Amino acid sequence: MTLPPVIVLGVDTPIGLAVVRELGDHGVEVHGIGRNRRGLGLYSRRLHKGYLRPDDPARLLEQIDGIARRSGAPFLMTVSMNDAIAVREAADAGRLPRVKPLLPALEKLALVNDKAAVCRMAERLGIRVPTTWEPDAAILEGELPDDLGFPCILKWRDPELVAPALERLGLPMLKSEFVYTARELRAALARYAPAGRFPMIQTYCAGGGLGHMFLMKDGEALLRFQHRRLHEWPPEGGTSTLCESVGLDENGALLAQSEALLREIGWDGPAMVEYRHDDRSGRSWLMEINGRFWGSLPLAYHSGAPFALGTYYALGLDRPLPPQPPYKAGRQCRYMVPEAKRLAAVAVRRRPIPDRSLSFSRSREAAAFLTGFVRPGMRYYVFKLRDPLPFLTDSAFIVGRAVGALFRRLAPGRAEGAAMPVRKGLS
Repeated sequence: MTLPPVIVLGVDTPIGLAVVRELGDHGVEVHGIGRNRRGLGLYSRRLHKGYLRPDDPARLLEQIDGIARRSGAPFLMTVSMNDAIAVREAADAGRLPRVKPLLPALEKLALVNDKAAVCRMAERLGIRVPTTWEPDAAILEGELPDDLGFPCILKWRDPELVAPALERLGLPMLKSEFVYTARELRAALARYAPAGRFPMIQTYCAGGGLGHMFLMKDGEALLRFQHRRLHEWPPEGGTSTLCESVGLDENGALLAQSEALLREIGWDGPAMVEYRHDDRSGRSWLMEINGRFWGSLPLAYHSGAPFALGTYYALGLDRPLPPQPPYKAGRQCRYMVPEAKRLAAVAVRRRPIPDRSLSFSRSREAAAFLTGFVRPGMRYYVFKLRDPLPFLTDSAFIVGRAVGALFRRLAPGRAEGAAMPVRKGLS
């Protein structure tokens, strides 16, 4: 069967690169759009043609329409949640007439992006969630909740919604923030008072990251995959930098609850249900749902769980995915640049790690980092022997940026940095 082309918006990151590689591996002609010339997926041998994204949203829609007209691509896939929402809105308004976005309905995207609403729904299904408070300005001077304990975590209910207000005030978008005393809590909340919005306060949940990944269609899970996070950057919780695939024979009851939660939402497409899991107690707490391709998608790709291809078949072709062998459990995958940052943070310790329950052995961490290079079956977010150019190009950009920074320190105003390679055929 000849497979129709697809446009992928957001090929800049390892997530987008994994989407390009997986679709290309199976004979799908991929047209990728990246924000700038550093986009990893723009240099993959599996990419048919790459494009640089215009800054103006209206011109982006024109670009997508033009690519669809020239290539005959009937489908559009996105990587980021912001792009998913914008594309879904545009398609619903009739501004993308030539392509079908492979995305859930707009109200479903909004629902999974609302952490508080997801937690309420999860509680009804018997899934543990952190105790959560949604403060207002009165908490800055008034009494704190009686059952609030420390440490606690600050998280935004809907990060995409609050991001523009924080940017206008020059405030960083923190995925999570640890606070250990009432004074620290009030100081952290006061920082956001000018925005008129406050993050949720959640109880601290011990343990490591556990992710349940599904491809849903009409209430059925077409693909299932799970992994545990072994390392994160920053170390107290964030981007997965070393993760490992886990067989479906583990955590069976929780997997069923995760699937039931997505079914209750009415989700169609790929999603990750993310938990904090404590091995000592065996308990898990829901953190969030990523209603998109998640950060550790390269692990699923290298393990043989084809979520990008499955999405293409299920939401695009509306056909069942060809039979796939079971994915490889016990496979590990590393995101090298943030993994190196993590090693530096836990070994050098120039700043305290906010999660004070964490402790690290410098020698063991360094040894594990080095032996990972010779570990059988280790895979990487970016490096792939049969598709080396994304890694080589990214390395060149990193070196060029470091050289440019050095020259700017030595000769301010004179150095522009090193020239970088550009993929042939980039439009």
